[in-house]
Amino acid sequence: MAKEIIATDQAPQAIGTYSQAVKVGTTVYLSGQIPLIPESMEMVEGDMEAQIVQVFENLTAVARAAGGDLSDIVKLNIFLTDLSHFPLVNEVMARYFSQPYPARAAIGVASLPKNAGVEMDGVMELD
Repeated sequence: MAKEIIATDQAPQAIGTYSQAVKVGTTVYLSGQIPLIPESMEMVEGDMEAQIVQVFENLTAVARAAGGDLSDIVKLNIFLTDLSHFPLVNEVMARYFSQPYPARAAIGVASLPKNAGVEMDGVMELD
């Protein structure tokens, strides 16, 4: 099965040896997004909520470029440098998702690229 590389300037450009997303058949594998502003490639200013919102905005842009939206995400992985922010992730996530929610994992990590407090990746299934 052929794979299709997904790229959009509406999300941060890949800053390493990876693609923003890869589509194989009807499945799309979304690379991790940190709270970078696509236009400047700088970290978003503000608190943890601003970081979480920016990550969801970046995931939204890549999902759209792949021909879907966040409702097509079937698995979401959330990486946090401080798990005490998990309730805030739930609060912000409720603005972007409705039931049925995707399967999800929340993982505490020591550090993330560019000192981000949050990173998310996922898997989408398109009709």
